[in-house]
Parts: sequence; structure tokens; C-alpha cells
Amino acid sequence: MLGETRRYHHGDLRTALVEAGLRLARSGGADALGLRGVTRSVGVTPNAAYRHFADRQALVLAVAVEAQGLLARAMLDRIGVIEPDAEPGEQALERLRAVGLGYIHFALSEPGWFELAILTKDEPGEEAASVRIADAVPPPYQLLLDVLNGLVEAGVLSPERRAHAEWACWSAVHGFADLVTRGPLHGQDRDVIDKLAAHVVDTIIAGIRAGAD
Repeated sequence: MLGETRRYHHGDLRTALVEAGLRLARSGGADALGLRGVTRSVGVTPNAAYRHFADRQALVLAVAVEAQGLLARAMLDRIGVIEPDAEPGEQALERLRAVGLGYIHFALSEPGWFELAILTKDEPGEEAASVRIADAVPPPYQLLLDVLNGLVEAGVLSPERRAHAEWACWSAVHGFADLVTRGPLHGQDRDVIDKLAAHVVDTIIAGIRAGAD
């Protein structure tokens, strides 16, 4: 889907524009998503895009939804390699670890897509718009909710401590991702970053374990 840029001839122009937007955003983030540049990359005029998107922001949000899906896929890929025969409580904790490390790894590996999925920018003067799929919960956030609910089902996290736990978890991993993608840890040796990322996620898990004792 995201290989070499293809000229658009016939078919689904909306999909072609979104795919072109993903290619451009991969290296340039949201700033790379100008209507002129996106339409040029598929060989149509900017006016053609208005048949599918009301304005640039609508295109940015459509591409951001796809970036969210890619982020969720990266998290699911880590979940997919968890040992299936582990004790249910350990499996549940490993899924939380996979979600956290998958989030951070995606931010490091695909900063352009990560910025788009999580920190979508708006044009100056526009009202801020959150990235949503209709009225649905974004897939990466839904994964975190599901994993935390799984901890309750496995008896690792009490229902009382489950309340709002997603915000503590997300704040920790997103804060660290922000530090390494554009903060004071940006450019640090990758081995060091990986160790610090594991420490951040394991600290969250240690807190959950302590509450289960």
C-alpha cells in the first residue's frame, strides 16, 4: 500500500489521496500534508480533492485515522508474540507491557505517523480538532482500555484501581515518547532509550503488581 508513489488514473480517488498523504506524512508529519502536494503526487489537480475532502483539515484527519490504525497494528504485533501458555495474570501484564513498548517503539520508528496519529495539528485560527473515527474510540486507546480490563478479569487489577488507570498509563508512555522524539532525549543512543522505555513501562507494571498484593 505504501510503496512507490502511483499516478492516479481511475478508481477510488479518496483512497489514493489518503495513501499519498501517508507516504508524505511518514517523513514530514502533518506539515507535509498540503492539498497541492498530495494531489500532485497522484497526478490530479487540487480541485479534484474537494470532491472528497471539504478542506485540508479534512484530509489531515482522514490520513491521521490511518496513522492511528498503523499505531494500533504495531501494538498488536507485540501482543501477538506473547507466550500463549503463560499464567493468565502474567499474560495480562505482558499485554500491557506490549501496548506500552509498542507505542514507544512506533513513536521512535515512525515519528511522522506518530505525530499525525496523536498530535494532529490544526491550521492557525481553527478550532482544535481531535482525531476520531466517527464517534468511535481511536484504536490505540481502545487497545489500552481492553488490556486494562483484561487485568481486572485476570485478578491482577482491582475494579477500584482500574478506574481511570488508562490516563496514568498513557501519560507515562506518551510523556516518554515525547521526550525521545522531540524533547531532551531526542538523539540519545537507541540502546539507552530502549532500556529507559522498558524501565518506564515496567514501573507502571510494578505499580499494578503492588496494588494486587
